[in-house]
Amino acid sequence: MRKQGPAMDRVECVVIGAGVVGLAIARHLAGAGRDVLVLERETAIGTGASSRNSEVIHAGIYYQPGSSKARLCVEGRALLYGFCERHAVPHRRCGKLIVATQPGQMAELDGIFARGIANGVADLVRLDGAGAGRLEPDLACIGALHSPSTGIIDSHALMLALRGEAESHGAMIAFGCRVASLRATGTSIEIETDDGTRLTPKLVINAAGLAAPSLAAGIAGFPDCRAVYAKGSYFSLRGPAPFSHLIYPVPEPGGLGIHLTLDLAGQARFGPDVEWIDRIDYDVAPERADHFIAAINAWWPSLRKDRLFPAYAGIRPKMAFGGVVSTDFHIAGPTQHGIPGLITLLGIDSPGLTACLAIARLVSTLADEAIG
Repeated sequence: MRKQGPAMDRVECVVIGAGVVGLAIARHLAGAGRDVLVLERETAIGTGASSRNSEVIHAGIYYQPGSSKARLCVEGRALLYGFCERHAVPHRRCGKLIVATQPGQMAELDGIFARGIANGVADLVRLDGAGAGRLEPDLACIGALHSPSTGIIDSHALMLALRGEAESHGAMIAFGCRVASLRATGTSIEIETDDGTRLTPKLVINAAGLAAPSLAAGIAGFPDCRAVYAKGSYFSLRGPAPFSHLIYPVPEPGGLGIHLTLDLAGQARFGPDVEWIDRIDYDVAPERADHFIAAINAWWPSLRKDRLFPAYAGIRPKMAFGGVVSTDFHIAGPTQHGIPGLITLLGIDSPGLTACLAIARLVSTLADEAIG
């Protein structure tokens, strides 16, 4: 990182990570008049989880009522649609169908419907197989839920807009700056980067994505935690898809199941699946297409395997606290974890993109509590 003299040492807030969540936080804090520096180890914004996902704006259906994911997704979805409209970020409310292909899955659809209603998603519609078929004639299912408020977004355009607003309010981004360690001093957090630079801002926001758990765990006194990684591969479709909605199966452990999403140009892709891993690996094994085609054929029987080709992979961080794996976001300030001058964001997987603006609001509130 290029050292900038004494002013660098007096920076008020340091955000670690220039993914979609880090950029949203920087924008919100800078817009509130705070002095903000973002440290990003790569040479561009959003090269991690922010660019390796389905680019879906989620409605808030799946998550446990009362959870951080449920609340922040529903709040964030409304904020995100408004932001996209004001800033001309490409997006579309294409809607989603969650489908049951076996009688035993109908009860799961009922549970998803009940959770969605409890979370404040009021526009869900139950469909029988014939009703789903009228929306998507090539779809084979015995029942479905229609979520009209689900959409798709150009995630890179979103991040560019967030960056532009953050910088217009005075936030700075230091690229190629990897944080080596965080150290609690008793009153604040000292940051040390790979090149030996040391910073002691009033507040550190650890929004480093996959690297956030190891940075947090290295701080003396931080609650016991570790990351469990769920890798998800994606395959793209050769040629056009006959669907105009996103198509999701009922969820599976670790994810929402192999689903069909569309980009804004109409290109279809499938994924992610779930592969538990112990190291960061973004390779997509072509042989995983066998598993994909079996899952997809349950609701699109005519799809042939030769129409699938490997696209990319993403990794979802799941957090384990005291050996117990959590499915929720963990966003905490000093009041929650006991470390002055630190806000941590752990386990920020789906629906992190949808919730980014709501997460930023929450972090701003925690910042007010931490440093006034």
